[in-house]
Amino acid sequence: MTDIEKTPRHRRRPAISTGSAAPRATVAIAFVHGMLAGLRQSGHDPTPLLEKAGIVLTPDGVDGQRIPVARYAELYNLINRELDDEGFGLFSLPIRIGAFEFLCRSIVNAPTLAAAIERSIRFLRLLLPDFVVRLDVQAEQARLSISEARILLIGRVFAFEWLLRLLHGLFSWLVGRRVVLDAVAFPYPRPAHAEDYALIYTAQSSFDAPRLTASFAANLLDLPIRRDEAALQSFLDGAPGKLTMLYRRDREMVLRVRNALRDTLASAGSLADIAHALHLSPRTLHRRLENEGASFQAIKDALRRDLAIERLGKTRQTLTTIASELGFADTAAFYRAFVRWTGQAPAHYRKRLQASLVRPDNSGGDRFGPEE
Repeated sequence: MTDIEKTPRHRRRPAISTGSAAPRATVAIAFVHGMLAGLRQSGHDPTPLLEKAGIVLTPDGVDGQRIPVARYAELYNLINRELDDEGFGLFSLPIRIGAFEFLCRSIVNAPTLAAAIERSIRFLRLLLPDFVVRLDVQAEQARLSISEARILLIGRVFAFEWLLRLLHGLFSWLVGRRVVLDAVAFPYPRPAHAEDYALIYTAQSSFDAPRLTASFAANLLDLPIRRDEAALQSFLDGAPGKLTMLYRRDREMVLRVRNALRDTLASAGSLADIAHALHLSPRTLHRRLENEGASFQAIKDALRRDLAIERLGKTRQTLTTIASELGFADTAAFYRAFVRWTGQAPAHYRKRLQASLVRPDNSGGDRFGPEE
């Protein structure tokens, strides 16, 4: 086609709780800085928008801070409205408010995913001349590529991240299931926040490619579009920022694993334990997660990270207690993992959270499900 870790096992099955509150899904602060790049370049003070979204950037500038997804989505839409630009001021021409809605309306009645992608590519050619988007099919593999028609000087990494997330989220919504990305090659060096890519795009990410290339099974192109105008009306409420909150929510097995893990990390938490709780064999569980573009360890690590950040910020629990409740062998293992996740020691991260006086989140949480 043309353009267009080890914990003891219990004999009893771990209980799966559905009543306790889930930890807030979070994103790396680098995504926030990426969104702000164009705003800052144009001379706008981002402070009022950050305050309105309930985001307080820590003063030391360390990139280990993480932001609740709901607040990130709110900031997304605030910046769009402030600039009247759904492209965050990153491109040579602004993408005026309403462009995303018209993109959705132009493809919601397409017969198949292939047709929807082709229409999207033609639409983007008109509104986003800085990028060239193509769909190519070779044998059983389809490749969606994004390359620069001109070198982006502001927020280049975020620009690629944003457009892939936008298209991938939209296409998955249209067909009513996740379009699993087998691999994505990104056209820049591996960023510090690349661990988040396993949750947003795919665990099979590579870097320093000549262009962004997202690969997926070609037979997915034959999937019919399952959404209609009535569904689109609801979908557009809170869009396009809402797409950031979808966070792979369409993967049923991922969510079941995360929910099963949530209250059992201290006493269980192995793949075999969770498979038993879900009445599956470990092999079957592994295969189903793989089919959803996920891995058991990535789900477990993300859950531990979000729980750790939540408890450091909202409780006076000691690091020893937190480490134990999250299923780490000792405090040292927890320390190493936390530094890997955030680039900071847990005690320092807690001190920064307290100093920043982040106001309570009154958004009602992540309406679209937790991050995996």
